[in-house]
Amino acid sequence: QDAAFSFTYPHLLAAWRAAGAEILPFSPLADEPPPDADCCWLPGGYPELHAGRLAAAQDFLAGLRRFAGNRPIHGECGGYMVLGQSLTDADGQVHRMAGLLGLETSYATRRMHLGYRRARLRSPLPGHDRGQDLLGHEFHYSTILSQPDTSLAEVVDAEGKAVPETGSRRGNVTGTFFHLIAEAP
Repeated sequence: QDAAFSFTYPHLLAAWRAAGAEILPFSPLADEPPPDADCCWLPGGYPELHAGRLAAAQDFLAGLRRFAGNRPIHGECGGYMVLGQSLTDADGQVHRMAGLLGLETSYATRRMHLGYRRARLRSPLPGHDRGQDLLGHEFHYSTILSQPDTSLAEVVDAEGKAVPETGSRRGNVTGTFFHLIAEAP
């Protein structure tokens, strides 16, 4: 929870707390590793504006890698980009990220991605069944240069048309540009 990772829907945090979760914020920009917890959620935000600082945050990146060895990590939008191999900033400079997913993204090659999404999980996540539908939205300008990992979900827009931003899964690590709003009714 810092200037690079600041977007999570408040109702999700409230629901997690109501279910008994203790949320332990940390700051990747301050080079803090994830705290000792059952799982790590990297929310959306603006890592593309802080790519150099994040690439230099060695305690944070090493902590993510250790965490992923035996516990789940999920990155949402900006968090997804940081879990990948690289993030190209607006000036075209490539920054190495955590490398937990093969994802390569670019903020230099901008295109607006905006809209409501429905995602059907391809494989189960903790607390979710395979095939479960989730509702959310996408809003970002970064584009995917490479997405070699297993697809996390089948994702469609509000009109039911498939979108290429399907998310990724590798071991204990998942991510997507999709911002979770709720489980589908």
